[in-house]
Amino acid sequence: MSDRKIVRQPTAPAERDGWYAYYVLAILLLVYVFNFIDRQILAILAEDIKADLGISDAQLGFLYGTAFAMFYATFGIAFGRLADSWNRKKLITLGLSFWSIMTAASGLARGFLPLAACRFGVGVGEASASPAAFSLLYDYFSPRVRTTVLGIYSSGISIGAGLGLFLGGAILKGWADLYPEPALAPLGLKGWQVAFIAVGLPGFVLAFLVSSLREPVRGGRDGIVVEDNPHPFREVGAMLLGMTPLANWPMLGRQGGRKAVLLNALAGLVIASCAALLALVSHDLLQWAAMGIGVYAVFSWAQTLAMRDPVVFGLIFRTPSLIRLILGGSATVFMLPALMFWFVPFLQRFYAVDAGQAGAVMGGAYAGLGITGVLAGGIVADQLRQHFPQGKLVTWLGGMAISLVAAFLSLNSNSLPFAYATMFVSHFFASVAYGPWISMVNDLMLPRGRATVSAFAYMVNTMIGVALGPYLIGHISDALSASGIESGEALRRAMLTGLAITIVGILVVLTALRHVAKDEAGLLDRAKALGEPLS
Repeated sequence: MSDRKIVRQPTAPAERDGWYAYYVLAILLLVYVFNFIDRQILAILAEDIKADLGISDAQLGFLYGTAFAMFYATFGIAFGRLADSWNRKKLITLGLSFWSIMTAASGLARGFLPLAACRFGVGVGEASASPAAFSLLYDYFSPRVRTTVLGIYSSGISIGAGLGLFLGGAILKGWADLYPEPALAPLGLKGWQVAFIAVGLPGFVLAFLVSSLREPVRGGRDGIVVEDNPHPFREVGAMLLGMTPLANWPMLGRQGGRKAVLLNALAGLVIASCAALLALVSHDLLQWAAMGIGVYAVFSWAQTLAMRDPVVFGLIFRTPSLIRLILGGSATVFMLPALMFWFVPFLQRFYAVDAGQAGAVMGGAYAGLGITGVLAGGIVADQLRQHFPQGKLVTWLGGMAISLVAAFLSLNSNSLPFAYATMFVSHFFASVAYGPWISMVNDLMLPRGRATVSAFAYMVNTMIGVALGPYLIGHISDALSASGIESGEALRRAMLTGLAITIVGILVVLTALRHVAKDEAGLLDRAKALGEPLS
């Protein structure tokens, strides 16, 4: 259990929703934009990387999804815990610097494995950003505007994804025009390598700006001030150790006895067996070894959290609406990253669109529609929430349902303008849904656990959606192509299979409607019942 005392007091008078709070929001928004530029640029570079390195669609899906996601998910949990107990601006500064280095280093990769290693590093660095940013923004803004604020922050997804596509396409075209003979280019660099270097290096300037921000009082805007943790790295070190196979057993034994060690060993054996079976069936050891390690790390983290902080553990796993939001929302993400990554290669293969055109059209649309979508979603959700407690959830459900239908229409069209238009509609309404989702997750947690629950939500989101979605669609596309189906049609059919998982996710979240009002109203009572020292 946490030994940090929580004191109820009037909302701190400092750091109200003034100009400095919005300055902090602008800087954190830029961080999130860079986060998604460095992540999404791979989509526009995919066809060039595939041709240059001679890799398959499944390997492309691994680079975009699993290689990034497993490290993002596992380190996100540890960094989320660190953000709940340490200086959040320092954490973001260090993480941003590291992922910028790894993005630039991707441009020096000459093979699949070195590029995968760089993607591992990008995942580690980017894991530091959002949990700490959510926690900071909750301490800078009042409850009445938080969904809108998180919606503005979340627009970084669309802005960054759009800029990544636009910049990547422009750099590919510009480099090809400058050096039509690749062998004559400086250091023999290809266009896709230059693109990684160009978007990675500016992150260091932004890291300097983040380092200059002021750290607000944790929980001050909620009148629930949390004392600083005197040993934040000890807690995080224990958490990382708790996710490490074999090395975690002595700690589990001290805290939970022989039963805890046996449970962990049994879980590890089951996970390893499942991963081995999937690797045998798919002939892809790297994918399923990475997934197995990630799933084991998550189980071990949850086991450690239950022993070290049963209050936060209980609030996560015993709050019906929260666990439904996280699981169902993550299932819908199976569609979104996969579509964001594979739609550009689909345009190139199915409609013979070149990278420059695809980057310009999709990049501009993703950025513009994403911004308006998250702003609209935040405003609508905040307004509906004032009239009935399920307002945020209704906004999410409506946005995701419309997004799903539009994506289905786009992939079943033979008209390029119609495919563009309906995918734009899909992206807009998916953006509408994002802010309300993460806001609801944070509404159902104490201030001292918000970064942890955000990290957990992102971890599940990343493992289900990002690690599996792009890879499985690539794997299905490879299998269909091997059977003789044309590559563009094979990719289209593979993408359609991902939409079915989204339907399941929407149905799961729908069951949270009757729980969310009661769960939010009873948060402090549940925390006290779990042993939280409220006074």
